[in-house]
Amino acid sequence: MSRRIYLDFNASTPIAPEVAHAMRPFLEGHYGNPSSTHWAGAQAREAVENARGQVAGLLDCRPREIVFTSGGTEANNHAIKGAFFAKGGSGAHIITTQVEHPAVISPCRFLERLGAAVTYLPVDRYGRVDPEDVLRALRPSTILISVMHANNEVGTIQPVVAIARIAREHGILFHTDAAQSAGKISTNVHDLGADLLSVAGHKLHAPKGVGALFVRDGVAIEPFVHGAGHESGRRAGTENVLLDVGLGAACELARLWTGGTRLRELRDLFWNLLRNQFGELVALNGHPEERLPNTLNVSFTGRAGAEILARLDGVAASTGSACHSGCVELSPVLQAMQIPPEVGMGAIRFSLGRTTTREEIEETVEMLARVVR
Repeated sequence: MSRRIYLDFNASTPIAPEVAHAMRPFLEGHYGNPSSTHWAGAQAREAVENARGQVAGLLDCRPREIVFTSGGTEANNHAIKGAFFAKGGSGAHIITTQVEHPAVISPCRFLERLGAAVTYLPVDRYGRVDPEDVLRALRPSTILISVMHANNEVGTIQPVVAIARIAREHGILFHTDAAQSAGKISTNVHDLGADLLSVAGHKLHAPKGVGALFVRDGVAIEPFVHGAGHESGRRAGTENVLLDVGLGAACELARLWTGGTRLRELRDLFWNLLRNQFGELVALNGHPEERLPNTLNVSFTGRAGAEILARLDGVAASTGSACHSGCVELSPVLQAMQIPPEVGMGAIRFSLGRTTTREEIEETVEMLARVVR
């Protein structure tokens, strides 16, 4: 193969040139501590607060409602554990789904060891949870509902607006993991109805190692790190000015970005080319309409997705199954969607990005035709 094709933007994105440009002065200079009262500290503090405003601009919230974190995983942990420790501790009830990212599932499992009760709701064959199931799962002890905005594997968008309405009507906090949706579809916190919302920087062309948690005014959660009063007392530790600036610049780019329609058209072209090439051999995983504009998860029935990927020399994508000693194990997401093993074993996630071209899609389909057949 003469070139490499990157179709794994849901895993990580390249740092945008504009982001690198914004960060460079803070890599080469502007070394002050944002908490210092002298001129060097003022420069750093101004940069952090400007970045906070840029993140808030993407979410349409107040800058003071943004807490910088080390990434989406920390933001999810802070939201879930922070609500648990602030709202009830042992005996408190949390509702989530079976298709959440491990950054949500694992904190819930941990809190179960501390006495929390957690309900893991099922999803339909498209990967969507039914809001009525959320309503039926409520208890007097329910303190938090955590449902992702969009699934990282199949791209399915959850009915978070309806779920948030249920939470609000019953006085329960609602958290949504927007790591995959931020920068791709609207994450306006007022429209979504979220009390807590997580962002991961490296999913929207910021560096790895930075993220943010939206905490709606009036919502009290336990600090994630205890120490001095950084981040309005919600996360102790000297601010990472360099990465905060990078996240802010990336969120500003995302707010102004208008390429969603082009991505959706490329994704649909990809799917149509695959159907024309493989017919009934290829199946779509995820919701046909309520899905991220860049995400195409497909299964090659009777084949092993990991083996196909291994032979797609130069194409970067992800598989929805793991192969160990000849045995294929479906991901928890595909299992929860009740995808038959003979279908799920052939799952591959192709996720497109701002730099993806029609030529790359067509070349990938040509390679798949040779490899799969």
